[in-house]
Amino acid sequence: MTYIKPLATVALALLAALPALAQDGPQKLPGTKLTVGFHLINAEVASTPEQRAIGLMHRPTMPANDGMLFVFERPGQQCFWMKNTLLPLSIAFLDDDGTVVNIEEMKPQTLDSHCSAKPVRFARDEPGLVQQARDQAGREDQRRAVRQQVVDQPA
Repeated sequence: MTYIKPLATVALALLAALPALAQDGPQKLPGTKLTVGFHLINAEVASTPEQRAIGLMHRPTMPANDGMLFVFERPGQQCFWMKNTLLPLSIAFLDDDGTVVNIEEMKPQTLDSHCSAKPVRFARDEPGLVQQARDQAGREDQRRAVRQQVVDQPA
């Protein structure tokens, strides 16, 4: 009889976890607006282990400028995969001040691990981050070239 209570507790805990394990549709989480350069992003916030585990799974489409912000309790090496995720996504791993540590491109429905280059508390998942970063770098290169032309012009 001493084993019944612990077993019952474990069974109840497993039953309580079944809805998250059996997730077959996308979750919809409360969101926030993020400004990244010139981009405004509507980001759902995943802050619990269950929310982070489901992430953007089971979404057949995603509007432009939508994504998810993953918030962790403390800095650590954060790793993500794309199980049951139908869309190609990019993930940016962020320092506490919002500085991008690294960006990874992720293919849909794979178990490949994509990890932060150093301990972080935040990650931002959305389609097209890598292209946005390239576009931003291109704009910076263009600005530098224009400034250099202005400086190099004879008076």
